[in-house]
Amino acid sequence: MLDEGYAAVTSRRIAQEAGVTPPLVHYYFPTLDDLFIAVFRRRGDEQLERQARLLAGDHPLHAVWDFNGEPASAAFMAEFMALANHRKSIGAEIATYVERFREGQIAALAGAVDEGRLDVGDTSVPALVMLLTNAARSVVTERSIGLTMGHDETIALVERLIDQAEPTPTRARGRTTKAPATRAAKASSAKASSAKASAKASARSTKRRAARR
Repeated sequence: MLDEGYAAVTSRRIAQEAGVTPPLVHYYFPTLDDLFIAVFRRRGDEQLERQARLLAGDHPLHAVWDFNGEPASAAFMAEFMALANHRKSIGAEIATYVERFREGQIAALAGAVDEGRLDVGDTSVPALVMLLTNAARSVVTERSIGLTMGHDETIALVERLIDQAEPTPTRARGRTTKAPATRAAKASSAKASSAKASAKASARSTKRRAARR
């Protein structure tokens, strides 16, 4: 899906990658929508757990910016957003998970504000989350097609404001600050690794289920 787009996903292709027969795929996933939703939920749950760990650190505002600027996650979401334009059930699933991600980010930042670790002035925390999320995702999405105009300036502005609101002794810059060529290479590597891992996991799971039958 990440390598060739969602249109390349078929039950026959999945069966081939998993080393099983197409009827077995249909047995567990009667429709492609069922399969897509299962994949999205699995990745969503993994990322929700990861986000919770990152937000529990001392610098949740930095974590929100870095987390939303990860190329692999942005590529995954972009494919499912495109898929959602044609499948309403996928869109509803995405909306549910995005709300859960956003609620976690808002809660973490609001807690940091209450504890005096984060100073956002009179800025609304939900609005801040929206701005950081969309700025980070826009940079990643545009760089994936070779568009970089204004990115360095935008990243510098956002990270300066983040550092002012949430000072840190040392700031290891996030993925969104890396050069386009480096980011493209990392994105390509992440896509390949993710696709291979998903295929192997799917094959193991399907074979175990088949054996139990």
